[in-house]
Amino acid sequence: MWQLAIKALVSGVLIAAASEAARRNPGWGGLIASLPLTSLLAVVWLWRDTHDPARAADFMAGTALYVIAALPAFGVMAAMLKKGVGFAPSLTVACIVAMAGYLVLMWAGRRFGLPV
Repeated sequence: MWQLAIKALVSGVLIAAASEAARRNPGWGGLIASLPLTSLLAVVWLWRDTHDPARAADFMAGTALYVIAALPAFGVMAAMLKKGVGFAPSLTVACIVAMAGYLVLMWAGRRFGLPV
């Protein structure tokens, strides 16, 4: 139970740090948010729990693939906000674009045996 609490606390601190940095400087906030801290922490927790190299490797490969699938959503949202579209509609469209990317990736993963 304590392990779960520590995982949640560390993860929450990272999210809070990114959002606080973004309030002061959006570039720094973006840098912190883009760091693979969450993925690296997750693979450390996974390794600690399983010591399974194959599972850790598949986790990291799957993470990389899902990041690629979601990247267009960030560009779409940024473009929409710069054009004056409201935050909520921009976020909604970005979520739809990300989900579409995930669905395409899951289809490709099944077809080509990717770890997704």
